[in-house]
Amino acid sequence: MTAIAAALCLAVLATAPGEAKVVGMNQPAQSVTAARLAGLPASQRAAWSAYLATSIAAMRADKAALAAERSAGTPVPPAPETGNGLLTMPLDRPADWYGGADARRIADTILSFQTPSGGWGKNQPRGPARQPGQAFVSNNANMAAKPGDFDPPESWHYVGTIDNDATTHEIRFLARVVTRLGKDPAATTYRRGVERGVRYLLRAQYPNGGWPQVWPLEGGYHDAITLNDNAMAQVLDLLTDAAAGKDDFAFVPAAVRSQARSAAARGVACILAMQVVRNGQRTGWGQQHDAVTLAITSARNYEPAALAAPESAAVLGYLMRVPGRDPAVQTAIDAAAAWLRASAIHGQAWRDAKDGLGRQLIPDPAAPLLWARFYTVAENQPLFGDRDKTLHDDVMELSTGRRRGYAWFGTAPGSILAAYDKR
Repeated sequence: MTAIAAALCLAVLATAPGEAKVVGMNQPAQSVTAARLAGLPASQRAAWSAYLATSIAAMRADKAALAAERSAGTPVPPAPETGNGLLTMPLDRPADWYGGADARRIADTILSFQTPSGGWGKNQPRGPARQPGQAFVSNNANMAAKPGDFDPPESWHYVGTIDNDATTHEIRFLARVVTRLGKDPAATTYRRGVERGVRYLLRAQYPNGGWPQVWPLEGGYHDAITLNDNAMAQVLDLLTDAAAGKDDFAFVPAAVRSQARSAAARGVACILAMQVVRNGQRTGWGQQHDAVTLAITSARNYEPAALAAPESAAVLGYLMRVPGRDPAVQTAIDAAAAWLRASAIHGQAWRDAKDGLGRQLIPDPAAPLLWARFYTVAENQPLFGDRDKTLHDDVMELSTGRRRGYAWFGTAPGSILAAYDKR
């Protein structure tokens, strides 16, 4: 065990329940606003102002399209069902299945929920097609929100997002249907849906190369460049495939391929710029970074501005897939792998001790390497947040619901490090 890893274990385990201190308060992420952009250098201001204007216009168009479908005195259809949408859009069926009636029915539903801006909502099973006047997305409102929460209830929420695999997954499903249908005239409609989806991703990209969680911009932490749940990595994977005309994207027009290639390159440059440097050494990334400054920022009340091990591992995995990577990318890869390796917790398992307290760290010499979800930027110590925005150095000091309802530790980076070692 390295000295750093040993120190991390001690930091997590040394404080007995009841003695851990509140080490800080989580601060809200900043929105992208005209007032913020006014402070940018003149050389950057024009591009950012144009981006914000495009986002505002796109949201207005989305809202206007929905309003035009609704008429006075006509009942508004209920919001779409909420659930695991990915299970209803499988990408692992035999090739022939994607040309059949079941796949085309799903594809038709997907197209019916594509927003005028070209994206999709999240957590939405693709069952019945959208009805006129029905909301484009499921109800994703935070029903437990309190005044001042970072994630307040919204009536217009996640209308176009890359969170939870949204948009990228719909595009990939449609592309698979297009590929299987080939020259069948029926493929034309689905092909247009794919191209609209790719153009949505291109329009949503910030001038500095990052992607917000939600576009058109919604405000708050949704405006931050989002690595959480592999969001930006999945966008870059898709654009890289589209740029290469790879597999299901052979039909993508040359002009769109070129734009996707340029966007992916800017995205990689943004990732390198966001990698946190501490004491002259590159480390990892946060789950979200400020759209303007690129500094690590917070998300929900309990998600602090901190280095994030699973997101860093996902970014590392993407960088290892970058074709023809240059020395700067390789440097970022090696540094991120070194940071993850040094941050691993040895000989501990995150599981239920059957003592009524729920999951906790339990000594286990045979346990696989473990990582905290968050690490402080300055000291690289595990960090935990609660719904009241308090930050803690001991996971056992969190409220019961928050401690049990979040993945504070995990083993996922181990598979990425294994792939790094085999490269």
